[in-house]
Amino acid sequence: MSNDNDLRKTSMKGLDPKYLNVDPLEETYRESIVEIPEVQRSIEQHHTALLVIDLQYLDAAPGYGVFADVEKSGVPVEAQEYYFKRLDHIVLPNVSRLQNAFRECGLEVIHTRIMSMTRDGRERSPGHKRLGLHAPPGSKEAEFIEAVAPKGDELIINKTASGVFNATNLEYLLRNMGITGLFVVGVYTNECVSTTVRDACDLGFYTTLINDACATVTPELHNATIRTIQDRYARVMQTEEAIAEIKEVCRRESR
Repeated sequence: MSNDNDLRKTSMKGLDPKYLNVDPLEETYRESIVEIPEVQRSIEQHHTALLVIDLQYLDAAPGYGVFADVEKSGVPVEAQEYYFKRLDHIVLPNVSRLQNAFRECGLEVIHTRIMSMTRDGRERSPGHKRLGLHAPPGSKEAEFIEAVAPKGDELIINKTASGVFNATNLEYLLRNMGITGLFVVGVYTNECVSTTVRDACDLGFYTTLINDACATVTPELHNATIRTIQDRYARVMQTEEAIAEIKEVCRRESR
């Protein structure tokens, strides 16, 4: 409590305002993490994968899982309307387009979902137990949204925590396949997606977050997360940019 009081007493008088709303390390991080040749090299060598986070009935479909009961979900109706409009009109179409681009270029598409190993979910993380998040094997909640569902023998990673890296053997699998770069899409931007991006960066993967292929329940939460991650933990791109980059690699290879 004393720390809060000390902060309230702190005067900003005499400080240059133009330095209070900027990131002084932005350029350093951009040059060291984002604008490096290894990012492009990873794509060119087919060492980059598309990682699709939790686009399933549990948390991305009205009337199921988290949103089975509109009133009890804890998410205001207006926020739900925004979330599902963004998913239906922007995110799902963009994820589908990205999947197609990666598949056409022979790059891996990897899917994560929240799903327990047991019917009663007794092995779930404490956080998911407290939140009541549960998608048993074979349940509708564990199914992927059809428009962006896995195809062929694409990898499916099941998890019961926000971060896929700390809850599964995904890092081990990526290392085995020689994957060094990840393009990340899915839900929620400020929760599972953000945790995954931060962990991927810390583990040394060249990470790209696709802004218009992610969603959460309010624009403020989405935009705040993007601002925090951009040029610090990942490149942030739009779908059109990402597809153009992937297709350019394919064109160069076909020459």
